[in-house]
Amino acid sequence: MVTTTRSARSRPWRSASAIPVRDARPPLTEPPTTSRRIPLAQPAPSVPWGDFRPKAFSGEAVPFRVTAFREGHDRIGVQVRLFAPSGDESLHRLRPLLDGWDRWQTEVAVLEEGTWRFRFEAFGDDFATWQHAADVKIAAGVDAGLMRELGARLFDTAVADKARPSAERRTLTAAAGTLRDASVDDQGALEVVRDPALAELFRVRPAMTLVTVGDEHELLVERERAGVGAWYELFPRSEGARRMKDGSVKSGTFRTAMKRLPDVAAMGFDVVYLPPIHPIGQTNRKGRNNTLEAVPGDPGSPYAIGAPAGGHDAIHPDLGTPADFRAFVRAAEREGMEVALDLALQASPDHPWVTEHPDWFTVLPDGTIAYAENPPKKYQDIFPVNFDTDPDGIYAEVLRIVRHWVAQGVKIFRVDNPHTKPLQFWEWLIATVNAESPEVIFLSEAFTRPAVMQSLAAVGFQQSYSYFTWRNTKAELEEFLTSIAHETADYMRPNLFVNTHDILTEYLQYGGRAAYRIRAAIAATAAPTYGVYAGYELFENVARPGSEENIDNEKYEYKFRDWAGAIERGDSLAPFLTRLNEIRRAHPALRQLRDLSIHWSDDDAILVYSKHLDGALSPDGRNDTIIVVVNTDAHSVRQTMVHLDTRVWGIDPGEPFEVEDLITGARWTWSDHNYVMLDAFTEPVHILHVKEPR
Repeated sequence: MVTTTRSARSRPWRSASAIPVRDARPPLTEPPTTSRRIPLAQPAPSVPWGDFRPKAFSGEAVPFRVTAFREGHDRIGVQVRLFAPSGDESLHRLRPLLDGWDRWQTEVAVLEEGTWRFRFEAFGDDFATWQHAADVKIAAGVDAGLMRELGARLFDTAVADKARPSAERRTLTAAAGTLRDASVDDQGALEVVRDPALAELFRVRPAMTLVTVGDEHELLVERERAGVGAWYELFPRSEGARRMKDGSVKSGTFRTAMKRLPDVAAMGFDVVYLPPIHPIGQTNRKGRNNTLEAVPGDPGSPYAIGAPAGGHDAIHPDLGTPADFRAFVRAAEREGMEVALDLALQASPDHPWVTEHPDWFTVLPDGTIAYAENPPKKYQDIFPVNFDTDPDGIYAEVLRIVRHWVAQGVKIFRVDNPHTKPLQFWEWLIATVNAESPEVIFLSEAFTRPAVMQSLAAVGFQQSYSYFTWRNTKAELEEFLTSIAHETADYMRPNLFVNTHDILTEYLQYGGRAAYRIRAAIAATAAPTYGVYAGYELFENVARPGSEENIDNEKYEYKFRDWAGAIERGDSLAPFLTRLNEIRRAHPALRQLRDLSIHWSDDDAILVYSKHLDGALSPDGRNDTIIVVVNTDAHSVRQTMVHLDTRVWGIDPGEPFEVEDLITGARWTWSDHNYVMLDAFTEPVHILHVKEPR
């Protein structure tokens, strides 16, 4: 790799394709046409609709792609010029993706947060054009003398370029002399034509004509946690809750929930996500399992926000004080974790908004306020906000609320049902908050139509829930993983939650403990961000009849769990989750989104994919390759042949290589075709690290 003189430590990027920065020469003439001398089209990263910026996170290896071609058979070169937020300018040479398809690509790991600018540049590559023609003609004895002189003149021109190092110019002078030397036969001339060292000189400093400069584009690079992290959801009221002698329950608090944080951190989680922590209304309060009538002691749904004690800027009195909440945030930080808070923009009938701003809601002809519905679900305890009645007032209030919690130490918000609010509101809110606090992250909890989910990501949401929970078969997962890694990755970052307090899929209900291992392994390795809801490690899989929700849903009651006892009995998934998170932290390839490749097996239940990060893009400078082979059928033992495209990580087909199973420690010698047997009940997945040759 050739780089500029800027020290490696201070560069805001990592790349295998960097070349010295040079000014791009504009075309000699600018014809009054839309197309350029060398067409440049379909630049990426990009967002497919709207004037929105594509996104990346600090340390992400971003593919820069463009379609470029010219008339005839002459060769072209393509490069991308990057401008970091700090002003650093760098140039990176692209390579053709596939012969004959005119699509070019390079990868650059962007390390600096902020708005980057980039533009593609194309040029006639005179050396590559001559090299191709000379190789064919000299070998065939056609116009050999002419091709030798054309090459010599090309080298003469390069020697005249004083920007080239003197050693390079001496090499080129010698090469020109060899081509003109009558005592050197054509075979000797071909050695010059095919000399890889000469080709590298012209790759780094090409002989350029017809230079064409494309339009400038932007790329927003956000902090690493915007794209990488393991999330753990818990209800503070359940952590430390106690049954009293009279049968009532004393709620857990932030102080008692703090005692759970070391165990969550020990499992390797980075984010602790809390459902709403605000006062809960009494009117139409839901009882256990979403019943319409609560009995004394039922805590109610935390999504029915608002009571005489306050609204979205208040804390439920049972949980403690603002000081207790700030102590919880600090305790999480000491454990190396961040706190994510639910932002649910709705109100219980008892919320102060209902009396102070009744025009913020939809009033029905009978004078009542419409409650929330998500057919077939009904939420009689919740009033949705109507954002069209007083947009200025509502926008200002939500911004005030977000600023309030940011001041309390919250830098991550999981947004409940954003698809039921105007898209332009989210664009405005996120842009406004991030202009003040660029470290703040918003997660979109929108399980809805693809266009809506993708639009929410495009307008600013740093993360998005996805269809992962309902993609369970090999075929479904191949399509889904391809989509998130290669079709929407420029603007939509999936957070692969395996379950939530509202979602317990049939796969988990009926798949037994094997299903829990399988889903966790896929989520933790397929995307850099994933999450679990508390109780997953205890294999809680009993659903409320006729629904995809846990029975005795924690949203409507306190939960009492014996975390330590389950581990002592060997009845907890916590050790497996811990190992998955250890693997994620040790392997930078798993902290990338776009580096996933689907491979093949002869079995319709054996899913195979790899993640590969080139050493030039990796923090430690080493190649990192992980192969995941997983039995998606939670009820069987499967044996099959696995077929790998080893060229993805630079190994020729048929060549052997060593792998280590990071779950079991077993080691094997593999090649591109391998036999596997996966028992869903004991060993449903291989997570294999490809060992680098010594």
